[in-house]
Amino acid sequence: MKFGKEFSSQMVPEWQQAYMDYDYLKTLLKEIIRFKLRTNNAPTRGGAKNHQGGGLNRKMTLYRAFSGLVSTPGRHRRGNPHDVEEGIQLTGTTTTSGPILVNNTADRGYETTFLMAAEEGGEYELVFFRRLDDEFNKVNKFYKEKVDEVLKEAVVLNKQMDALIAFRVKVENPEGWGWDERAVEITRLASDIATSAAAISASTPAGAKSMKVRSQAHMEAIQEGGSSKAGQLEDDEEEEEEEAQAEIVASVSTGASTTRMRAARPAPLDVLDRVTINNTKETPRSTIKRVLQVSKQTDLKFSRENLMKVEEKLRSAFIVFYQKLRLLKSYSFLNVLAFSKVLKKYDKITSRDATKPYMKVVDSSYLGSSDEVVQLKKRVEDNFIKHFAKSNRTEGKKILRPKVTRERHRLTFSTGFSAGCVFSLIVALVAIIRTRNILQNPGQDVYMNTMFPLYSWFGFVMLHIIMYAANLYFWRRYKVNYSKIFNFKQGTELGHRQVLLVAFSIGVFALLCVLANLDMEVDPETKDYQAVTELLPLFVLIGIFGVLFLPFKLFYYSNRIFYLTCLFHCIAAPLYEVSFSDSFFCAQFTSQVQALRSFAFYICYYGWGDFKHRKNTCAESNAYKSFFFIVAVIPFVTCLLQCLRRLVDEKHKNTDHRWNGVKHFLTIVAVCFRTAYSIQPGQNAWRVIAIIFSVVAAIFGTYWDFVHDWGLLNRTSENPWLRDKLLIPQKKVYFIAMILNVLLRFAWIQTVLDFKLPFKHSTQTMLAVVASLEIIRRGIWNFFRLENKHLNNVREELSTINGGDKRA
Repeated sequence: MKFGKEFSSQMVPEWQQAYMDYDYLKTLLKEIIRFKLRTNNAPTRGGAKNHQGGGLNRKMTLYRAFSGLVSTPGRHRRGNPHDVEEGIQLTGTTTTSGPILVNNTADRGYETTFLMAAEEGGEYELVFFRRLDDEFNKVNKFYKEKVDEVLKEAVVLNKQMDALIAFRVKVENPEGWGWDERAVEITRLASDIATSAAAISASTPAGAKSMKVRSQAHMEAIQEGGSSKAGQLEDDEEEEEEEAQAEIVASVSTGASTTRMRAARPAPLDVLDRVTINNTKETPRSTIKRVLQVSKQTDLKFSRENLMKVEEKLRSAFIVFYQKLRLLKSYSFLNVLAFSKVLKKYDKITSRDATKPYMKVVDSSYLGSSDEVVQLKKRVEDNFIKHFAKSNRTEGKKILRPKVTRERHRLTFSTGFSAGCVFSLIVALVAIIRTRNILQNPGQDVYMNTMFPLYSWFGFVMLHIIMYAANLYFWRRYKVNYSKIFNFKQGTELGHRQVLLVAFSIGVFALLCVLANLDMEVDPETKDYQAVTELLPLFVLIGIFGVLFLPFKLFYYSNRIFYLTCLFHCIAAPLYEVSFSDSFFCAQFTSQVQALRSFAFYICYYGWGDFKHRKNTCAESNAYKSFFFIVAVIPFVTCLLQCLRRLVDEKHKNTDHRWNGVKHFLTIVAVCFRTAYSIQPGQNAWRVIAIIFSVVAAIFGTYWDFVHDWGLLNRTSENPWLRDKLLIPQKKVYFIAMILNVLLRFAWIQTVLDFKLPFKHSTQTMLAVVASLEIIRRGIWNFFRLENKHLNNVREELSTINGGDKRA
């Protein structure tokens, strides 16, 4: 694999724009090559040298001259400003221009002065070095900002570990000791981590200054602190990070400033006097208490249960923090390697020797010479192995460095095999229907009114899963970090082949049941159908839910827990704080109204119907009709409650949630009137009202999709009527998606205009088609919704470079 592709494949998606623009620099080098080819082939007159001639024939060793770099004043190694090496002059200047430093003129940057700009083709090389300097300054600044962040997070982890050690001491000896015994025991427990903790603190700017003072204290453990971003590699939203980290141990109210270090640190047990456990985990009980304004219990309870919870949270914080250090180390290595590669290409094209002096400055810069990340990474690793892996280095590294799940050949084979089975069963189904002339059988009406709604549920679910698999494929292709957005546990996120295997497996079992139920012949004596075959769809449904709720770590256990958690949060809305995963999951249910109605039919048919005779009274039951209304609006009501909860949590600062709630309310009204008309199709009043509210809801929803969820229709953007940043290079894809969204959103119009199709059971067929089109629309919506969310996350990550404000 070429370096450019390898470089691109190893980028952190949110930091993609912060990496060196290797491809663009290569295009500038190609411009130099094209110029040399033109000058080399240009004709001359009378033996005189052409104005652009001799580009490749001149002796490059006589004209090698360009200005290098001098690092900014500081503790890093600097190049000699008077060095001249192979015609390369190194000079240091301060630049306040260019796209990187134009918003931060106080920072010192690197600038290359090309001394041969007046030479033939020199302007091309001058442009190359200007862009190279811009990329270098950008990468160096971003890296320094991120290192400063992790150093601050290390300080907070130190403080949290201090409280954990004190907590352990208190739990092990709840009744306390005498002073001498307590001092000895505290020293024994704390001494194991004193050295590594002090080293971590010394890596920070504040810690280095007070290292001498802290090293005198034998109780030197790790400081305890408040909410931190250390445990959150997924920096999706700053407030969520701080609240999640508050669960780890908690906030400490220190009266003095953090810059004032006390000469004598308190013993670990004394830290607990300034510690409160802030349990920010949202539960229905905590929400109800907050509404009723019940005071929180902030007293520490020194129990083993609480200790295990604290240890688990802090253990997770160390794992996530370690992964962030690994990403930073990879970022530094890849960018330094990219600069070396592109400079070697430049030397090869121009026959100069620019790599050595330029890379000397790169290596002496903060990007190339800073070792804070390497040292901190090693100390965090040693600390974790000692205190969270029982000093088992193999087990500790296995936890800290989880292997990337690789798709095996048997997965590809199983997915292909199940897809082939689905295709074969569909062909067999069509062949049986045609050869046996089943459509003309007198029992076809009974079959379509009973068995078709039962089996349509599997079709809707299978189609939705296939669309999700397609989303996964394109998210990975265009580097949308869906794992971070959904907050999947690292290494457990599913690939598109795994999801397709689930979909096709459901399809295989469902189609086998359909083939078994095609025998519509009834016993002439009892007029009964075979009870076993009539129960087949129920067995498959129970099997699917049985696997979904299976408590064992089989069949994608982590993902099943994630989806069940989101489902429970949706059902319990608004008692849980709404995350992006919860709102996204709720949106999926709004496109599965027909599937929910099919599920309701299962309850009616097998609960109150005579399935042995394929008879039911669901359509005549008033209770079922009422349930038909309720099931249709449940997803939209859930989304409305989520909007209200987010509006309250953000204290009415974000009016978007208010308008999003209006959108869901209009949809609820429209669905109710359309359902009323479907139950009483002869009522023209229901029909007119249903059309009016449905049109209003569809227009409002379409606008919300384009502007808020997708971030499009921006007239002032770099891409007219789209957005500034696009992941798909073909802009027409976005316009096609918007057109399809409009067409598919108005597919409901068939349900109120009563289009008559020239075949039997057109009503059942059209309901299935409209429901399928809505699922397809939701699948398209999913990709662009996550693309917009990902780009917003990227904008937040790069706000330190561009000097812009963070926006969610």
